[in-house]
Amino acid sequence: MAHEHHGEHGEHGGHDGQGRHGQHAHHGHQGETDIDWAVMAPMLESQAELFAPLFRTVMAWLAQETPRPGQIVDTGSGPGVVSALFAESFPGARVVAVDGSGPLLERARARAARLGLTDRFGTLTGELPDVLAELDYPADLLWASNSLHHLGDQRAALAAFAEHLAPGGTLALLEGGLPARFLPRDIGIGRPGLQARLDAVESEWFARMRAELPGTVAEAEDWPALLTAAGLKHSGTRSFLLDLPAPVDDRARTYVAAVLTRLREALDDGLDAEDRATLDRLLDPEDEASVHRRTDVFVLKAYTVYTAVRPA
Repeated sequence: MAHEHHGEHGEHGGHDGQGRHGQHAHHGHQGETDIDWAVMAPMLESQAELFAPLFRTVMAWLAQETPRPGQIVDTGSGPGVVSALFAESFPGARVVAVDGSGPLLERARARAARLGLTDRFGTLTGELPDVLAELDYPADLLWASNSLHHLGDQRAALAAFAEHLAPGGTLALLEGGLPARFLPRDIGIGRPGLQARLDAVESEWFARMRAELPGTVAEAEDWPALLTAAGLKHSGTRSFLLDLPAPVDDRARTYVAAVLTRLREALDDGLDAEDRATLDRLLDPEDEASVHRRTDVFVLKAYTVYTAVRPA
């Protein structure tokens, strides 16, 4: 399952940044099977690469707890940008990228080949969490970045993830953090506070998405408690920041435009006419007030990672 989706609930990278999700960030949860991931892949890769500094910091933190994992499993890997970063950060590990999209995993394999990682890089195609039963052996580090919230029964999914950890293995769960900010509160057009209003509408959209998932179960998002309920020992929580101050480069501008475009399309019914008009100006490359041209565009985003260990 890809996990890069609208706005904050997935720049992956996602994959989500990782990024699908978000990261990330995309398309929509409804009708995900209709998405042409091969077409989406270049954008997903670019977004995940933008977040690479953040993910490298995450991996350095994870290495303190799991310094020499034999097998790392990236669930909801998307096109494999973060999977490859894991392979580079843990040179003794075999990395398995797991996703529901064959075309995205083809990109992951191609990336691994370009980086000389093929001998310790594998892929697994199928839906989470059931596809994890096809792993050759348990994970010493299982990475779940903005993929869990695509699964209806998150508690059951975490229990399934835990079952595929080796004794002493670590589950690293990236969920939540803080909504991204790209622009000042007052941008000189429209009503001030546009992004705060987008957050509110997107939060309602996310709740509807969760409610419509197959087998959905309402669950308080107390991730340490849910990890404990899965039979794991919560071992750490830390938030990580991507801080790209203005003026940003073209890749960051493209990312901001992509996220705002998806929000404009997905949240249209929840926005008033003035905010729709403001977004249209922000997304018009010919408009001096657009994110393609304005000098005050930045990227500020926090992700939170929770770790838990399977008792030996």
